[in-house]
Amino acid sequence: MGIELITLLIVVALLALMALGVPLGITTLTVSLATAILYFGERAGFFIVAANVGEVLHKYELIAVPFFVFMANVLERSGIAQSLFDSMAILGGRFRGSVAVQTCVVAVVLAAMSGIMGGEIVMLGLIALPQMLRLGYDRKLSIGIICAAGALATLIPPSVVLIVYGLAAQVSITKLFAASAVPGLILASLFIIYILIRVRFNPALAPIYDIPETGLPLFQRVKFLKGVVLPGLLIGAVLGVIYSGIATVTEAAAVGAVGALVVAAIRNELSWKMARDAMRQTVLTVGSIIWLVLGAVSLIGIYNRIGGGEFLRGLLTSLDIAPILVIVVMMLIVMVLGTFLEWIAIIFITVPIFAPVVVDLGFDPVWFGVLFAMNIQIYYLSPPFGPACFFLKSVAPKDIQLQEIFAAVLPFIALQAVGLFLVLFFPDLALWLPNLLD
Repeated sequence: MGIELITLLIVVALLALMALGVPLGITTLTVSLATAILYFGERAGFFIVAANVGEVLHKYELIAVPFFVFMANVLERSGIAQSLFDSMAILGGRFRGSVAVQTCVVAVVLAAMSGIMGGEIVMLGLIALPQMLRLGYDRKLSIGIICAAGALATLIPPSVVLIVYGLAAQVSITKLFAASAVPGLILASLFIIYILIRVRFNPALAPIYDIPETGLPLFQRVKFLKGVVLPGLLIGAVLGVIYSGIATVTEAAAVGAVGALVVAAIRNELSWKMARDAMRQTVLTVGSIIWLVLGAVSLIGIYNRIGGGEFLRGLLTSLDIAPILVIVVMMLIVMVLGTFLEWIAIIFITVPIFAPVVVDLGFDPVWFGVLFAMNIQIYYLSPPFGPACFFLKSVAPKDIQLQEIFAAVLPFIALQAVGLFLVLFFPDLALWLPNLLD
């Protein structure tokens, strides 16, 4: 049986099992086991799958994932997001669209503290959305900025997406973090510029945030910085030890987890119940991630062993188009896969095949990793399966329909596409900072 037919059968089997409602991790693991047994026999097939899975689970860098997830869960329960939002809103003063802009800024700070997209959108949905709706902000503008800004956690370090990409592509996670910082800030800036332009031409979209504190002189508003100090110190501790070379990403994640507990203790929010709830949610989140990793790694391991990786790499490199267009084709493949696969499965299925092609074409895999994360961010927002939209729907007022959320994020998807093409055609936007670390 030719590799072309095998590839088609694997894709059909994956789609059929997912259509039957089988969880993705079980689906990919089942297909990989079936393929291994058919090719190598029962005993050897099970051994090969187990060896592939064991190899990735022994990677030291993977420990960073539960640490960062735990840090995010502790911060979510310690009230730091509420204090951060209140402080930033007051420090911002009185200008039209200030609350939407502050929401975007807070989202960047939260992303730099956790790297977890889902929890961030839920926090913003609970804190910022009611505030903007109460002040009379346009519903679609409010919904769109929360989903888009919350999804920045896929790109801004310490992004879990980048950690998993680094493991799959075997590139430096520290360099990935450095490379993604500027593109993440570019996207946040595009969102803010869009908001300010919209409210400039249509003031009814965003009334001025008029409370006594925002009218104080700047030197008096500085006292509200206390809500920003703890998040700033935590971000500095985590990213500082990484970029300075003092600690690895995994060790920095441990620093972040301990730092989150310290922050909770300072705020008098640290309790056994809070810590237990955070640990329980961490186990649930990381458990689901690990199942996806097991299935995707075993599938791509077997597929590569039977020659599938070489087949697809040859297919990509043989395209009679400019190398940069091959990168565009890869991005389009990721977008298509995003309509029915989880991001972690997309990474482990595509990156081991794409990364060698990227190097063969003369491109930097770190730069491609930033493009990949930006593409995943678009997937998080895109209908009909955009996870960010469903996260917000879970905490939004009942009169906000899912269709309204999908419509609200469309302008921000366009802005993310603009950011992606900027990094695609101007690689130095991503690479100048990691080059400084060399």
